[in-house]
Amino acid sequence: VAKAVENSQILMLPGGFSAGDEPDGSGKFIAAFFHNPRLAHAVMRLLKERDGLILGICNGFQALIKLGLLPYGQIQPLTEDSPTLTFNRIGRHISRMTETRIVSGLSPWLSLVQPGDVHTIAVSHGEGRLVAGRAHLERLAANGQIATQYVNAAGNPSMEIAINPNGSDWAIEGITSPDGRIFGKMGHSERRGRDVA
Repeated sequence: VAKAVENSQILMLPGGFSAGDEPDGSGKFIAAFFHNPRLAHAVMRLLKERDGLILGICNGFQALIKLGLLPYGQIQPLTEDSPTLTFNRIGRHISRMTETRIVSGLSPWLSLVQPGDVHTIAVSHGEGRLVAGRAHLERLAANGQIATQYVNAAGNPSMEIAINPNGSDWAIEGITSPDGRIFGKMGHSERRGRDVA
């Protein structure tokens, strides 16, 4: 796998239910795999030497958080107050469509959309609630790292469960690394086309 990363420009960690979606299941499993020193080195070379891009959706987002790639931009140990993804506030899996708004244009992953654009996307997860202390949230906002938020019909972020289905702090659906090249999000933007929902 390290050799494949060395020959790539993009690393994409998809969602899915490997490990039965047990608590921290897939995200923890993927992160453990990427802690292999050779693979971790290849990932950091992709980012630092080749201007590579990384995308994580759903469980892939969980893995990026557990590795420290989000929000810090590098594989590093987490602290007790590091941002994390945890159980949905309603205490169960959700599977539905929701509205998200583009908040920041920092990421090349969002180069074909504009801040303020609203998209309807599918969500399907049991542990999608982003939790972070106020200082972390303010830093993410100041750096433009809050990429997407759950929004109501007027395009405003909301903590209402009908709008923000997992109860994420500040209605955050996706964040980026400080340089924007790593992007993680809970919503399944890849689930599109006819007969998806």
